[in-house]
Amino acid sequence: MQMDALANPGPLKDIVLYDQEKHVSSAVWDGQERGALRCHEHTSKLSEWKLNSKQIELVERAGFGYLRRIPAISLDNPLISALVERWRRETNTFHFTVGEMTVTLEDIAMLLGLGIDGKPVIGVTYTTCSSVCERYLGLAPDSNYASGGMVKLSWLKEFFSCCPDDASFEEVERCTRAYLLYLVGSTIFSTTTGNKVPVMYLPLFEDFDDAGTFAWGAAALSFLYRALGNASVKSQSTICGCLTLLQCWSYYHLNIGRPKLNREPVHDHFPFVLRWKGKQNGPTANRDVVFYRKALDVLKPCDVEWLPYENMDGRYIPDHIRNTLQLGRSKTMLISFDKAERHLPDRCLKQFGLFQGIPEDVQRWVRKSRGVDGGVDLSVKMEAELSEWEMRWENTVPDDVLGVDEADYMRWYMGITRKIVGRPISLSSEFQRTISNVRDILELAENFSTHDLDLERNNMLSRIISLAQDCLRDQVGVTVIATESQQQIELGKRMRGKERVRRKGMGKRRKGIDPMEDYGGSDDESQFGPVVEVDQLHLPLSHANSVYDGTHMYDAVTKVDDMELCENIPQLPDAQDMNKIEQALLDDTNKSVEDSKLHEEICNTESVAELSEGYDVKKEDKESKLENDDAEKGISDLSGEEHENREEDDGTDMGESVAEPSSLERRGENTLVA
Repeated sequence: MQMDALANPGPLKDIVLYDQEKHVSSAVWDGQERGALRCHEHTSKLSEWKLNSKQIELVERAGFGYLRRIPAISLDNPLISALVERWRRETNTFHFTVGEMTVTLEDIAMLLGLGIDGKPVIGVTYTTCSSVCERYLGLAPDSNYASGGMVKLSWLKEFFSCCPDDASFEEVERCTRAYLLYLVGSTIFSTTTGNKVPVMYLPLFEDFDDAGTFAWGAAALSFLYRALGNASVKSQSTICGCLTLLQCWSYYHLNIGRPKLNREPVHDHFPFVLRWKGKQNGPTANRDVVFYRKALDVLKPCDVEWLPYENMDGRYIPDHIRNTLQLGRSKTMLISFDKAERHLPDRCLKQFGLFQGIPEDVQRWVRKSRGVDGGVDLSVKMEAELSEWEMRWENTVPDDVLGVDEADYMRWYMGITRKIVGRPISLSSEFQRTISNVRDILELAENFSTHDLDLERNNMLSRIISLAQDCLRDQVGVTVIATESQQQIELGKRMRGKERVRRKGMGKRRKGIDPMEDYGGSDDESQFGPVVEVDQLHLPLSHANSVYDGTHMYDAVTKVDDMELCENIPQLPDAQDMNKIEQALLDDTNKSVEDSKLHEEICNTESVAELSEGYDVKKEDKESKLENDDAEKGISDLSGEEHENREEDDGTDMGESVAEPSSLERRGENTLVA
């Protein structure tokens, strides 16, 4: 399978994964590593909130009694990043080697204890915080704590985390609303905008009993789907949403990176995320994205738990949760304000103990973004999505769904999926193999008997030899010329003395737009930061951005971009194309004869390397003369620049750096020479 995947990792047909070019797996295949994603969850200070008994009662009435019990869990960023590389926003599923899987409504109910049935979480958007916070919290944040329609979590904690014992009932309600806003903003609706949360959720907490009628679990899953989809785009470098849910879902379903389960009785309680509470015991050192990527690329059926809750003690599951678990098989639209995402369990029927059939084609839809104006009621804008949610119970997958033979399904699946993410063979190895094949072709062509060939076919053979020689000659030429050029530049710099160059913006991370809070543009247009191209010499990468070549890690900065050395290797004609090429060669007879003469001249030379050496020696003499002229001119100009250079030596805070042979340039030279 690996050799087929190397030739074409997929998808062979773009009828499902039509957005492959934007996906991070395309960048990884091309040698671009972005490293582990920055994972945004803000749960570390949740335990510092002190809730009294009245507040706890209100939180439970609002539907968050179980969510508040979930502690902060250490996130495995490389594992999450590798999972994101398998996520496809076209289907809202993970595409593994064993088939599609996803986080379902059943998962979120069992793991977080959130309600998955009820009213959709939707309402009015806001662009300012003052009036909303004043109404529901009795206090408005100043400009240091507010930004647009968002308020800082630190402000909520500072002013509302400790409700006085003698507080009035109105004050208790306000402190509880602040806690609920902090809770959802740090867990299920966490954003990549630092420690901020939109105030648009506050009106939904006005009446605590009414708040408990919302499908908060469905909204949390919609938010996570959108976050996964955004993070799967190759230009992104961060992810938000309920990552505790994602990581624990992986622990339950996949035997990859799974720590040792806690076996204390307290951890058998609902919700089931608590099984991973506390310090996790298990080998985690040296497990980077490449480690998890390789594990997922070779994922076996025995490593998958399709029904992880099957043996759970049902006594721990509350009745109001158990009665809605059937919605886990509902083909519906999940809604969280402006984020509407499709829930497609028909693509993952094995997670419900059913036979997996070939699913229907996914209808393409445009993901909508929040309006820029405050006071916009999204209920009108999301009318079609809301209608689909209303039909959620009618659209559940039946128990007697017809499946197909496992082999038939896998044949279909392997044609529409991305088989692997990481290359079984590195780009460098592929390049060396290509060059080796070209050498073999050249040797065969040169030893091919020509006494029975007519003129056209003899010219054709000569053309093949010429193309192969040109390709191999280019490899030597680029390396030698680049090395000679680098040496001349360094020599000229030493002769002219110290120079200063301004490096504006180098090393700065491009400031991006949060796709989860993009009020106007498309999710696809947001940029979080540069994607690291591992084969570019001018990027000083750390070990964290090392590249995996299939067998070991190596530093990307010491690797030459082999594909740049011979960017376009001409494809040699097949036997079936000989007739077509014959006609083209008849129109180009003169050129072919010249190529034949050139071939004879090269054959009479001791080696191609000697020709290249002679050419480069002449070029070196010519360039040396030019550099000497420049040096003389540089000496005459040095006295005029001397005073300025002294000032620059004393003033290192001017943002300038010495243009001596830098460590990067020296590494570049050594790499080229190698």
